[in-house]
Order: sequence, then C-alpha cells, then structure tokens
Amino acid sequence: MRCLSTALATTPSQSLPPPLPRLRSPFRILNDTTHTSPTKIKTYPPPPSHRAKHPFPVADWQAHHLKQLDPTGSRTRLFDRDNPDVPCVGDILLVTFKTGDPFAGVCLSIKRRGVDTGILLRNKLLTVGVEMWVKVYSPNVQAIEVVKRVEKRARRAKLFYMRKPKHDKGSVEKEVEVYLKRRRLIRSGALGIKDPLKSAKNPSAARSGVGAR
Repeated sequence: MRCLSTALATTPSQSLPPPLPRLRSPFRILNDTTHTSPTKIKTYPPPPSHRAKHPFPVADWQAHHLKQLDPTGSRTRLFDRDNPDVPCVGDILLVTFKTGDPFAGVCLSIKRRGVDTGILLRNKLLTVGVEMWVKVYSPNVQAIEVVKRVEKRARRAKLFYMRKPKHDKGSVEKEVEVYLKRRRLIRSGALGIKDPLKSAKNPSAARSGVGAR
C-alpha cells in the first residue's frame, strides 16, 4: 500500500511550470544611474490676470450695462434712495411702453438690484386683480410717471397684504384720468404752469420723474 507522500510525488517525466520573472523594484529604478532621464516638458507662463484691472467684476459689469441702458441717468436718480421725490410703495405709477398699452397700478414692491431693478404694480381690470413686474431699465419702457403719492408712508417695504379683498385698493383708472387731464392742461398752458418737458434741457429725464402729488 502506497503512502500519501509517494502517491502525490511528482515523477521525473512531469515538468513544472517555469518560475515567474522577477520584477525590478521601483526604488531600484529610481536609484539606477543608467536609466535615461525623462524629457522636459515645455511650460508656459499663466495668462495675465484681470484682477488688478477689475477688482470688483460684478460692480463693473453693472456699471457698464447701466451706462448703456440709462445714458442720461434719469431712471437711476428717480429710484435713488437719496432723492426726495423717489417713488414709494403705495404710490400710483403709470408706465408707458414703446410697444403696447400703458399700465398703471399701485406700487406693491420696489426691488433695487442694479440692472434688474423692478417695480410691482397692481390694478383691477374688469373686477380681476392684475399684477405686473416692470423692469425699470428695460429698453421697452418709455416713461415712468408718478400719478398720485400716498398720503401716509407705509410702514412696510412690501404691501402684499393689499391682495386681500379687505385691503384691495381696486381700480386706479379714475386717478389716472384726472392725472392725464391735468397733464394736458399743463402742456397746453391753460393753468399757467410751466411744462417740465419744455423747460428741461433733457426731456427724457424730466418725463421719467414728472408726477402729481
């Protein structure tokens, strides 16, 4: 009876697989002086930075576009906080567009965001409440006029509570008709008041801020 060691022993006729080739150590390759050095890659200097010329890029971008959209600066002065005649929330504003019908309504909110400055107007047309966001610097806006100023300054920055039926002002068509009639009389000279459009050097600048209290 054969034992386990003799049963599993290999015969001379059987060939063993060749040994695996010995890999060179990476540390040996790095320390080998006969190894060829890698070719140098050409490097280029970084491009010139615009940080020195434009330390505040967003402000410079806003100023560049404001100069194009409002070359006279009339709309910027109209909604400037330091302007004593600045429109406030609660005032009735009339916006005239280059294409389309004019829109008038109560100013519910004023968003001052540079080029994206806008006003939210609310009016009631055919017993249906209508709201419109008007971009102040939009090329389609021809003029923004103050029809009637609120008697008492609102204690809130946004008058969204006027959407409720209890506080809804309703239609402002009567106030707009009275304002347009008075404006026609002023321009015709019947009231003996100088027309700001004729007396101003820049009619577009005067048109943006004309209004009745």
